[in-house]
Amino acid sequence: MPGIGVGTFGSDRYGPREVGRAVAGALAAGYRLVDCAPVHGNEAEVGRALAAATAGGLQREQLFVMSKVWNGAHEPEAAVASVRTSLRDLRLEHLDAVFVHWPFPNHHPPGAGTDDRDPAARPYEHDAHLRLWRALEDLVDQGLVRHLGTSNTTVPKLELLLRDARIAPQLNEMELHPCFQQPELFRYCLEHGIQPVGYSPLGSPSRPERDRTPGDVVDTEDPVVRAIAEAHGVHPALVCLKWAVARGQVPIPFSVKPDQFTANLRAVSEDPLTPAEVEALRFADRGERLIKGQVFLWPGASSWQDLWDVDGTIPGRDGPGRP
Repeated sequence: MPGIGVGTFGSDRYGPREVGRAVAGALAAGYRLVDCAPVHGNEAEVGRALAAATAGGLQREQLFVMSKVWNGAHEPEAAVASVRTSLRDLRLEHLDAVFVHWPFPNHHPPGAGTDDRDPAARPYEHDAHLRLWRALEDLVDQGLVRHLGTSNTTVPKLELLLRDARIAPQLNEMELHPCFQQPELFRYCLEHGIQPVGYSPLGSPSRPERDRTPGDVVDTEDPVVRAIAEAHGVHPALVCLKWAVARGQVPIPFSVKPDQFTANLRAVSEDPLTPAEVEALRFADRGERLIKGQVFLWPGASSWQDLWDVDGTIPGRDGPGRP
């Protein structure tokens, strides 16, 4: 798996064609990992970029292409159909990884605000989640998917999945940047052979307005990040990527600007951080999540923190801790 990828979540600011052109440019610049999702609304355009790259001589075996199953497709048949649609749109015979995008069954339109609620939304239900997972395991057996992954999940949920899955998750996509390091979950993944993949690796400076709250941390303004950037003569955003790779996670930054995605790629292959700098960045962690997921709350949930099992239990219909 490549050490850095290109993300494709830009649908709030950029149209599918712009994202497709960005992926084409990133592939030409040297990226080989592409992180996709049906809900981004641009897999067909990304597929055109992938097809053009392979027609131009890039070997499929050099690529690592990932997609996801969205919250409205958790029923097994719907999940299988979702993956097959992604394969068609991305013009691929197999996906290198498929993630469950969020562990909560939910329906809401694209661009829904944080106050929007699906009255039929449900909390995590392990038996239902396992049925979804088994459908994805079958796709691995068929050779349509190489690896399975979780996303936006927690240690309690991973414990249940590792206990019951036939094919264990090998990847976990999670919010990771210097000001939000998730050390417990990160350590748990490494201890169980699960590769952490970090979204919002720069602190998501261009995230949608609906995901912004007063007092949000800004990684590129952190004094430790800025001091290290000055020492290396680079933009603070590049320090975030150097830190990610030094720590052992795979960052998937999104950019449509060639100078930015080229600099991102160069940052992780040149002038690495020193061990002392990596240690100093450990103290940049504020433990403050930027992507809180409020729109996925179910009737009766008390706050967005119910999504993240902050007390070590899984809130559900039958009370805390009963998945």
